[in-house]
Amino acid sequence: MKSTMIQTRSALLAVATLLALAAPALQAQTIYRIVGPDGRVTFSDQPPVSAGKATALSPGGRSASASAATASAAFPLELRQAVSKFPVTLYTGDGCEPCTNGRALLASRGIPFSERTVTTAQDAEALQRLSGQNSLPVLSIGGQRLTGFLSSDWSQYLDAAGYPASSQLPSGYRNPAPTPLVAPSAPVETPAETAPAAAPPPAPPAPTQDNPSGLRF
Repeated sequence: MKSTMIQTRSALLAVATLLALAAPALQAQTIYRIVGPDGRVTFSDQPPVSAGKATALSPGGRSASASAATASAAFPLELRQAVSKFPVTLYTGDGCEPCTNGRALLASRGIPFSERTVTTAQDAEALQRLSGQNSLPVLSIGGQRLTGFLSSDWSQYLDAAGYPASSQLPSGYRNPAPTPLVAPSAPVETPAETAPAAAPPPAPPAPTQDNPSGLRF
């Protein structure tokens, strides 16, 4: 009996160790947008080590809002486990029919996902750094990224990640609103315009024979 308990505990410990080692690989990569002291913008998967302003782009869905995290707690066990291990993020653009089709597929299966829009040059640079390509849509399932929409491929990867084939979302659940891939920079404040300096008063008229005092009437 003791031998069986020891073996069971050893097996559980081994599983826990494997999950702990695998956890970093399941998380989506964070991309940093770095503005150097000279104003040059670069993208990297490593935080900056020198002076400069950096903005962390979190494409993997790990930066979900507190309300989204609270909602996921109400998911059925199967769905909750899939969301925890393999968060889904969809990258879309304006006027992109494949993006619309991909969004519809996720909605039909009840897949909770975050949507990042690519509309500016900075967004396009970040997408290139993230996926190695500049085409849309891009689907991120954990650390796996699929470029372009193909229903059969997307379904196979979602199945492998453990997502249910039909919706198990609680009634009334809504995915977070789409947000830009790169958060817009705060507007640069310009100094307030100063009032123009008052023009100097005109010189008094010179005295004349008819007005020797130079008075103005």
